Amino acid sequence: MNPLEDRLHKLKLVLDETVKFPTEYLFKFIVPISEVHQILFILQGMEIEQKASSNGNYISVSGKTTMQQSQDIIKVYERAAAIKGVISL
Repeated sequence: MNPLEDRLHKLKLVLDETVKFPTEYLFKFIVPISEVHQILFILQGMEIEQKASSNGNYISVSGKTTMQQSQDIIKVYERAAAIKGVISL
């Protein structure tokens, strides 16, 4: 299991033990400005907030939505991990 898979597996266990689904969930990512379109595609349909960094090289993107199960949350993080330079918060 690679570090990302391990981290997501642990997150899924915590979510399954502590969260009653469906639930409202807030995703937060920091991405290079050049990659913002990719994270917006992943978060489409969610309530989105964006804030550019002071130097304009990065942007913080948050997406809030109702998630039906923990695996749905994990899938979003897996898709986001493929974006070059993404930081998941």
